[in-house]
Amino acid sequence: MSVCIKDQIQNMNLVIGCTIGCDYCYARNNVNRWHMTEDFNKPVYFPGKLRMMDRKRPQNFLLTGMSDLSAWKQEWLDEVFSKIRHNPQHQFLFLSKRPDLLHIETDLENAWFGVTVTRQADLWRIDALRNNVKAKHYHVTFEPLFDDPGTIDLNGIDWIVIGTMTGAQSRKIQTNPAWTYSLTEQAHSLNIPVFWKEDLIPIMGEESMIQELPASFNKVLEEQNQWKTKR
Repeated sequence: MSVCIKDQIQNMNLVIGCTIGCDYCYARNNVNRWHMTEDFNKPVYFPGKLRMMDRKRPQNFLLTGMSDLSAWKQEWLDEVFSKIRHNPQHQFLFLSKRPDLLHIETDLENAWFGVTVTRQADLWRIDALRNNVKAKHYHVTFEPLFDDPGTIDLNGIDWIVIGTMTGAQSRKIQTNPAWTYSLTEQAHSLNIPVFWKEDLIPIMGEESMIQELPASFNKVLEEQNQWKTKR
């Protein structure tokens, strides 16, 4: 049975706002609907949310669900990285569509840096990630996938996620199953785990779903279950 990725990885929206301006951005729509900030085009940092990292119960956190890492100020990064270092019980993910603007070097064992690729024209982002971010772990999210990305250099990548368009536009735009299978085969040939998001179920079929997590993420989930048992 398939699972929802949000049940495996929790959003911690430390920064709300993005300067990129994707026309399919769900985060902008949510901010405008719920009036979270005055202007989505001006990222706002919420340091009070860092308290969530002090929880002893291990969790997998996505820190850029409503922002792009490229727009984070250096002082925000410094504070967040320090907090991550002192909370090794968690795993933390970052995503960017502008890795060419990043200049990061870290030895954090529990920080994952990734890029979003939506089409073949975005493949440069993977190279830029490896060149501009020197880190222990890399991941790539192919979502929403608009065309066939073809053959990809996934060397050094530790995890990939694949998804399709959601919301009203999903009636017109869908990921082709052949693209999903091709990406999966390429990743598996390098022993890279692959996670198909639950929005692919209508396209790929429940019985075909592949939802693999990195070993360190699975360890966090196992420890979460142990906490539940102790209670």
